[in-house]
Amino acid sequence: MQIGIAGLGRIGAGMARRLARSGHPVVAWNRTTSVTTELAAEPENAGAISVARSLEALAAQLTAPRHVLISVPSGAATAELIEAVAAILAPGDVIVDAGNSNFHDSQQRAAALASRGLDFLDMGVSGGIWGLQVGFCAMVGGRREVFERLEPAIVSLAPDDGYLYCGPAGAGHYVKMVHNGIEYGLMQAYGEGFDILHASEFDLDLAAVARMWNHGSVIRSWLLELAGDAFAKEGSDLEGIRGWVADSGEGRWTVAEAIEHDVPAPIITLALLQRLRSRRDPDSFSDRVLAALRNEFGGHPVKPSSDGS
Repeated sequence: MQIGIAGLGRIGAGMARRLARSGHPVVAWNRTTSVTTELAAEPENAGAISVARSLEALAAQLTAPRHVLISVPSGAATAELIEAVAAILAPGDVIVDAGNSNFHDSQQRAAALASRGLDFLDMGVSGGIWGLQVGFCAMVGGRREVFERLEPAIVSLAPDDGYLYCGPAGAGHYVKMVHNGIEYGLMQAYGEGFDILHASEFDLDLAAVARMWNHGSVIRSWLLELAGDAFAKEGSDLEGIRGWVADSGEGRWTVAEAIEHDVPAPIITLALLQRLRSRRDPDSFSDRVLAALRNEFGGHPVKPSSDGS
């Protein structure tokens, strides 16, 4: 099925490539047109990705009912792009927010767009910069009949059994929010464990430890694979990485939701607080591990250890 994509950052470009290489015609728009033309010119995408030089051209090149997937940072950028796209669509068309929006915003957007005859799906995705290769795990909220119409494209985006219709508007981003909260706790545990190993009396090869643990141990995981990759590239001391760890909002929202529902969530809460602490005292080895992991799975930039800012 034909899909429009607005926003070709790390995730949007990966989704455009994966859809095109699975046989779905893609019409792509990005604020910087050269990014779109370069993507369309890749040999693997030949003839499968069309360039839209404006949002109006994006709408004109899509066949009704039109499906436009938006992939830009959450917050003002998403709000502005959804409004701009909605203004050029017609009743029966669909906007899919594939960013990390707050589920409350998604519920409000679905209602506002419905009043204009437009449908809305909130699709939280996980997989980061590896999504093109292994698939984007997709958590989808919105009207079920709209989800089912878009399902052939979602199947192509996701790995086997890696997508789920979660419920009405907001449910997809809610599940993705909690997913990221859990991720905070897992990453913190790995960071602290490797910190203990690093501080021990033994001269341990942490890349080798991570690789070994991923063969049969109860703590094996993709995050542990990425930790091994980071140690292999940076060395067991991670000397080139500053332990300054960002958070993109979902951990905060998860903690707030836990409080709202009287759910004790000490691990996720403390993991979030540790990230805040890292920005005041960015010298912890465990924080270096977290910063390295965020770079490995999401391409999030790291601060070099020599950066005194």
